[in-house]
Amino acid sequence: MTSPDLYAVLEVGRDASPDELKRAYRRLARAYHPDANPDDPAAEARFKEVSQAYEILSDPERRANYDRFGSDTGPGGPFDAGSVQDIFDMFFGGMGGRPGTRRGPQPGPDAEVALQITLDDAAFGATHEMTLTMAQRCDTCGGSGCAAGTSPTTCPECGGAGEVRRVRNSILGQMVTATVCPRCAGVGTIIETPCADCRGEGRRNVATTFSVHVPAGVEDGSTLRLAERGPAGLRGGPNGRLFVHLVVQPDDRFERVGDDLHHEAHLAFTQAALGATIEVPTLRASVTIDVAPGSANGTVHRVRHEGVEHLHGRGRGDLYVHLVVDVPTELDETSSDLLRQLAQHRGEEVRPLPGRFARHRGAKR
Repeated sequence: MTSPDLYAVLEVGRDASPDELKRAYRRLARAYHPDANPDDPAAEARFKEVSQAYEILSDPERRANYDRFGSDTGPGGPFDAGSVQDIFDMFFGGMGGRPGTRRGPQPGPDAEVALQITLDDAAFGATHEMTLTMAQRCDTCGGSGCAAGTSPTTCPECGGAGEVRRVRNSILGQMVTATVCPRCAGVGTIIETPCADCRGEGRRNVATTFSVHVPAGVEDGSTLRLAERGPAGLRGGPNGRLFVHLVVQPDDRFERVGDDLHHEAHLAFTQAALGATIEVPTLRASVTIDVAPGSANGTVHRVRHEGVEHLHGRGRGDLYVHLVVDVPTELDETSSDLLRQLAQHRGEEVRPLPGRFARHRGAKR
């Protein structure tokens, strides 16, 4: 099978300069990249062909071999789609869904912390002060990691790129891999004379106090994400994120269900039978409820807009008051007599008094 003319593939003349080759490759690679032509196998094949042609012609030695012998007799030869993508990433910053390696100081790690709040905090919102000990930028060196009067030097391992590219040959062709430089950890520079306080890291563990705003309407288990409030990165790297997990403490007065609150109001059985006006608590103060005569145990009264504020919205939930009728467990003699008279009046059978007590009760009468 006759090999295609690589110059024709890139649509340039045989005397094209390196810049002309680069411009041609950029234009054709954008046009035929698989991401731009997801359902076109011919475009993908054309993209690989263009990339292979540029891989050979962009290398002076391999281009010379091609011009002399009409084929690439250098160490590269055909190569796979992985190296094709590596070339494309070098030019277009990882357009094909593979983000390019981050160069320079890396962000610090993320951190997590739990914050206990009250039901009132969750309902209305609050601001809490928190003090955490974690890595923060070194004040002595300003995060550079260098001792006073010195500065970082270019990493000899990666030449300041922050990554190391390695090329190896396989039966499929040339493989190009890029990894974070092990010597400079991707920063691109090394510290010859480190700061004595942070030992060249550019960060130290210090106690940091900051404010955490709890929005109204949050629920137990909600998480706040605070950008750049986490630990500092190595040698000037930005701070990571801080995740604050909210723990709402139990409240003796209410049980929360969504944005509604539920409260148990205890009242005497006489109040339930004859009706009464009782006072019940709310998050803000208290309200009075009219208990209708004959209210049964478990009767529910709804008090509108006395619940929890809606998160990121207008309005509030409701308060539901559940009536709990308390039956007395101990009665004095007078109360017992009155209830027995009431039972007799209503024709209701009740448990009789023991015989000897009945005799004493009759003697008094």
